[in-house]
Amino acid sequence: MARVSTYLNFPRNTEEAFNFYKSVFGGEFSGGGIARFKDIPAAEGMPPIDENDKNLIMHIELPILGGHILMGTDAPESMGFKVNFGNNVYINLEPDTRAETKKLFESLSNGGTITMELQVMFWGAYYGSCTDKFGVQWMFNCVEKTE
Repeated sequence: MARVSTYLNFPRNTEEAFNFYKSVFGGEFSGGGIARFKDIPAAEGMPPIDENDKNLIMHIELPILGGHILMGTDAPESMGFKVNFGNNVYINLEPDTRAETKKLFESLSNGGTITMELQVMFWGAYYGSCTDKFGVQWMFNCVEKTE
């Protein structure tokens, strides 16, 4: 089922932030719990993860209000990230099909900047990201296995 969520990037304190949000909204972390950078499988051509970053959060989800999901990640500088106010929030779209994902991705990136081309990721989803011509950041995560 398609859904929309808000994705937050933090410099190194995602766990602290999400424990705070959990204390405010209640509930439990969903989507398989907390995924850490140490859980990323090694890939040829990719540098190893810095020891100081292995326990940081790669992905976390918390249902908040009205079916809305708050998601987040640590964005360590050792991986090329620099979190600033303005680049720390994404609207995450999870369409039902790859065709719909591609259509939305192409439309929203038109006149903007593609930050990651749509591709199948190690967690099995068809994923990509862009910044639209108005500076809004979008993520796409489709779990449909075939087009």
